[in-house]
Amino acid sequence: MSKVMKIAIVDDEKDMRQSISQWLALSGFDTETFASAEDALKGLGSDYPGIVVSDIKMPGMDGMQFLRKLKGVDSSLPVIMITGHGDVPMAVEAMRVGAFDFLEKPFNPDRMTELAKKATQARRLTLDNRALRKELSDGSSLMKKLIGQSASMERLKEDILDLGQADGHVLIEGETGTGKTLVAHALHAVGARANKKFVMLSCSAYDEDSLGRTIFGPAHDDEPIPAMEEARGGTLVLEDIEALSHSLQARLLTAINNQGTPAETRIVAICNLQEQNQTCESVLRPDLFYRLAALRITVPPLRQRGEDILTLFTRLSEQFAEEYGCDAPQVSAQEAAQLLQAPWPGNVRQLINVAERAVLQNRRGSGSIASLLMADTEEMKPAMTTEGKPLKEFVEAFERMLIDNTMRRHRGSIVSVMDELCLPRRTLNEKMAKYGLQRSDYL
Repeated sequence: MSKVMKIAIVDDEKDMRQSISQWLALSGFDTETFASAEDALKGLGSDYPGIVVSDIKMPGMDGMQFLRKLKGVDSSLPVIMITGHGDVPMAVEAMRVGAFDFLEKPFNPDRMTELAKKATQARRLTLDNRALRKELSDGSSLMKKLIGQSASMERLKEDILDLGQADGHVLIEGETGTGKTLVAHALHAVGARANKKFVMLSCSAYDEDSLGRTIFGPAHDDEPIPAMEEARGGTLVLEDIEALSHSLQARLLTAINNQGTPAETRIVAICNLQEQNQTCESVLRPDLFYRLAALRITVPPLRQRGEDILTLFTRLSEQFAEEYGCDAPQVSAQEAAQLLQAPWPGNVRQLINVAERAVLQNRRGSGSIASLLMADTEEMKPAMTTEGKPLKEFVEAFERMLIDNTMRRHRGSIVSVMDELCLPRRTLNEKMAKYGLQRSDYL
């Protein structure tokens, strides 16, 4: 559930402050009051998690001065102004300066609630977008999203860090659902262009004429800036690069060649052809392919990531359980083996769907993980994974998952974990060291 938004109420009249606060609190908002604009400014920063309701006529700093100060702190902060009778011209001026809306005294309390809801919705969207932009520009945050300690994932992380710093054009390949878009974001975030523009475009979403204008221009009056121009100095990600026609491939090659070295705009191309028994090399003209594939990343399929499957399933099911307000399903040894044996044609995207449905099933008290896997996959081999993993790896993967889950549930309490798993401290310490588990991660 979304966190309740705050409302800062600023009015020099105590009775008015308290009545507005009481009404909005009854409407489900978290309110705080200030007797002056000067006091309010001390507690209202650029990421204030809510909105402001302010009177216009106040001693000292009046509402208009206050509004201008707030807009200097955070231009997107919604401010609802309260005006006296006959102050409509002032209210119009407030709207011009950037007020969200205004209410004329005496006002209908229901109208106040309606405006507050609209303003808080706008504020929540602004803060969510800011958080997302910050996350997508934070290389360390993005790298943490690449969950897993398998050899293939460690190689992928090393490739991202190396190629991110290299700054040349990159070709990303991999099966559907493996996380190629996340890799593209991470490449940008860990490189020298992290603070520059990041533009993503799906080549398969347009017809040829529209795609040409969208990438290169000239754009029609009602169309946005062409992607090559918008991403100048930063990174342009072209998803489904295989959808480019030969004529558009030629235009892209020309645009790349005209940029010089280092490239004005970095091109990251994402190819989705592996599952179609084709390759990017076979559908792109050779000169374009070799310009893009000078730096190359192949994102591993989920079936090659071993115990990462159990780690991902655990994290995802915990997230969905929190979202739905219920317990996450406890995975048995048999179910862990089934998760490891599944061929996962839909990769991480499929695993996300299975984890969510497993949580919903657990909430109802019916169903099994096996039934979900069978519903997604026409055929599963009963004894071995598609990669032919030995029994020892199944056992170790389940053991690691069991210790990890128990440590999370007990928030790093070694004594509680020892009691539940019936393990002496030395054995638990040895196994945690073996599987790279650290108590500090669970506190």
